[in-house]
Amino acid sequence: MKKVLMSACLLGKKVRYDGGALPVADQIIEQWHSERRIVSVCPEVEAGMSIPRQPAEIFEGNGQSVINGEADVIEKEGANVTAEFLSGASVALDLCLKFNINVAVLAESSPSCGSSAIYDGSFSGKRVPGMGVTAALLRQHGIRVFNQHEIAEANQALLAKHDD
Repeated sequence: MKKVLMSACLLGKKVRYDGGALPVADQIIEQWHSERRIVSVCPEVEAGMSIPRQPAEIFEGNGQSVINGEADVIEKEGANVTAEFLSGASVALDLCLKFNINVAVLAESSPSCGSSAIYDGSFSGKRVPGMGVTAALLRQHGIRVFNQHEIAEANQALLAKHDD
């Protein structure tokens, strides 16, 4: 049975930078739980970052430009946490490879997990089109990445792959 990678915060785990969660109540997720399809990950925690931690944003770029070495992930107080974000993305990719996962549902707007929008790096709350570091790395390796508002689409992608 195909598994799906999910952001731990979407599953109610209090792993976000502010110590909170973003739980998503959805019948499909409940079904995935009962079928034991979900592999949970928080790339930032996997990289050893604390809970809570300083908010971080990608400065002058997106996840792909961070992977390419052209942009950095910076905490609000100014610390460069690019290495941690790359490490966490690598852990998420390793989980996908280990469990043969080709569908992920990640938390939108996160500098790790955003799949279509991220914050602009100014810490002003402004969002711009783009992907976080983990979302970009997974997509680069052929994994379909969805956000918490695209559960039905993720389920269709998951069920469309009947090669197990």
